[in-house]
Amino acid sequence: MTAPMTNGKNESDTYRSYLDDRNTKAQDTVYTTSNGVPYPHPYETQRAGENGPLLLQDFHLIDLLSHFDRERIPERVVHAKGAGAHGYYKTTDSLEDLCLADIFKKGKECPVSVRFSTVGGESGSHDCARDPRGFSVKFRTEEGNWDMVANNTPVFFLRDPAKFPHFIHTQKRHPATHLTHADDSTIFWDYLSQNPESIHQVMVLMGDRGIPDGYRFMHGYSGHTMKLVNKAGEWVYCQFHFKSKQGTKFITQEDSVSKSPDYSTMDLFNAIERGEYPGWDVSVQTMTAKQAEEVWEKQKINIFDLTHVWPQGQFPLRKVGEFILNENVKNYFAEVEQIAFNPSHMVPGIEPSADPVLQSRLFSYPDTHRHRIGVNYQRLPVNATRVPYKMANFQRDGSMAFYNQGSRPNYLSSIEPISFRQRSVDLDKTHNHFTGEAIAFLTEIRPEDFNAPRVLWEKIFDDGAKERFINNVSGHMANCTDNEIIRRQIGIFREVSEDLASRLEKATGVKGYPGIANLRFNGTHNGMAKDESLKFANGMAGKTGSAATENNGAPIEGTHKDYPKN
Repeated sequence: MTAPMTNGKNESDTYRSYLDDRNTKAQDTVYTTSNGVPYPHPYETQRAGENGPLLLQDFHLIDLLSHFDRERIPERVVHAKGAGAHGYYKTTDSLEDLCLADIFKKGKECPVSVRFSTVGGESGSHDCARDPRGFSVKFRTEEGNWDMVANNTPVFFLRDPAKFPHFIHTQKRHPATHLTHADDSTIFWDYLSQNPESIHQVMVLMGDRGIPDGYRFMHGYSGHTMKLVNKAGEWVYCQFHFKSKQGTKFITQEDSVSKSPDYSTMDLFNAIERGEYPGWDVSVQTMTAKQAEEVWEKQKINIFDLTHVWPQGQFPLRKVGEFILNENVKNYFAEVEQIAFNPSHMVPGIEPSADPVLQSRLFSYPDTHRHRIGVNYQRLPVNATRVPYKMANFQRDGSMAFYNQGSRPNYLSSIEPISFRQRSVDLDKTHNHFTGEAIAFLTEIRPEDFNAPRVLWEKIFDDGAKERFINNVSGHMANCTDNEIIRRQIGIFREVSEDLASRLEKATGVKGYPGIANLRFNGTHNGMAKDESLKFANGMAGKTGSAATENNGAPIEGTHKDYPKN
């Protein structure tokens, strides 16, 4: 069947593509209804006489109003407020010795889209809130999309994945008063004071990095541990770092109130419009399976723990490439609000580790996108892949099935077979062999959890940074209505530094606990408790149920079946 003719042209000739629509100027368009019929004026309505009621037959008005009623999709539960831009990535230094991903060959390039965001606030919240920043990059490689869903902090508040929904609830408005932390910080500090593994992220959040001076002046970190696999099937653990070529800058708590609510969004857009294209170096930290076991045994650093970091002096950064943002979006909704990043989107050569929070995100992210945007969200232009082969699968139908694969079989057909490619990664060698009984698992707080926060206070923060930190914390605590929560939190800070705790006591006027040895937490086991009855999280009866293990989830000797050759 040939395509029907329209004004002497085939129908396919008059079809308008996404890029054509995106780049068409308003003065080159004709006003129409949604079904393409030209209409004389958008303000016109039909009614029964000059002073009569409106007519239901007025499709233009009904079409206009019904679409308007549905213009908003659900905002993101987290990372609702954000900004984005497009650009390109280029590999400057080959990573082929460690990773078989085609994009990591020297000189390879691909388009990228990046979305920056705050975490806790709504879509209309302030860009200069004291909050972690999301830092997500979509690499459109020739082997499919690779999404790196990162933050501007190398750690996070938790390491037990089931805590995430509960934690985010405490960052939202109070269910009764509907107030944010600006007016009532009680639930914020209540959660932190019951989950002391959050202390490392609290130190970062309440320090100078808590309010970056726009999105251009902050780094990005994968936080999670990944795996890189090379062509020989050898693999290493890896963390990705995005280092700002512009350097880092911060805004003080006092200065933040003078900034526009859309300060970071405006700064990014205007910089690109001026031709000041921001860029980031892409680097990796790597360690072998043997090193992962040793770093736990000797230093109590757990590479599967989102609250721990890898010392850069011991595991130095290795630059791989860089990306530059040189194109602003033309339509925020289409290109920023509808863009969807999934940590489960990985290309051959990049694999997940056993990091439990990462494992939970592999499910959670695509699931929320299917709810928020629709089951065919990956067919939206901003999310679509740009691969040199024609894609096929057996996913069909559902809402907004723009590309429904024509009349091709929606099953594995022997009449019209599709082609297959061999897997380039041997999963039997790449992933650990897990043998054992299923357990209910909850981590416990231990002395090593305070090592990195202590370094921040004693080695990284200068005198000015320490003073600003105390002011930030005490100022935020001023809206906490329960002094018991403050006493507990100061006890947690005391495990970091007596100097830090004493300064907070002076600033808040609240005497904190001498430490955590005599505290029970409702969110984690207390491995530092002196009294055995205080060791287990509230509701736990001894070592039944969610008991912490000796390794606290770290990769101990024997975890890996065989060490990779490299």
